[in-house]
Amino acid sequence: MRTVIAGGNGQIAVRLEQLLTARGDEAVGLIRRPEAADTVRAAGAEPVVCDLESAPVAEVAGHLAGADAAVFAAGAGPGSGAARKETMDRRGAELFAEAAARAGVRRLIVVSAMRVDEEPPPGMDEVFAAYLRAKGAADAAVRARTDVDWTILRPGRLTDAPGTGRVHLGPDAERAEVPRDDVAAVLVALLDEPRTAGLTLNLVSGETPVPTAVTAALP
Repeated sequence: MRTVIAGGNGQIAVRLEQLLTARGDEAVGLIRRPEAADTVRAAGAEPVVCDLESAPVAEVAGHLAGADAAVFAAGAGPGSGAARKETMDRRGAELFAEAAARAGVRRLIVVSAMRVDEEPPPGMDEVFAAYLRAKGAADAAVRARTDVDWTILRPGRLTDAPGTGRVHLGPDAERAEVPRDDVAAVLVALLDEPRTAGLTLNLVSGETPVPTAVTAALP
């Protein structure tokens, strides 16, 4: 399998690249800055410089050509303002989905966040509220598409604790912590299970082994 990952030097993306390449798959990490290439290479993946905030859709589609799957794991990141939540977390995701469709890549997984379908509560930090709205709008745009086989994965609070391989995965999972290791493991399992297309799944730590949790999430 050849998988193209947006946000290729991000913490979840690097873990995903390591898992994919360790089992013999090809992984391509799209990165905004050339200096991030070494991080992607160290994970065993191929770095490709492509700024999703400025690249035309045809360019992104060119990078996706020949791939079996696409994963959107990019984001404006901490320290960015509300404007970049719109240009990266929303428009970047929508651009990536459009590019996947143009390239004929049916399988698309988007890493999102929990509770983004709800209006942020009064008094929430302005930038974080903008992030939640941007992610919610991006998810809605992806879910409206019929030209890709999408899955939306919504992890809870991310940690760098070692993964346990045991999770709670499903639309009813309440917000809690989850190690980035386990998010990456679930992404691999979702890539391997095409029947998860069309699902929006929350993810937190739990007691169920990842493969069993993915199977249990099937309709």
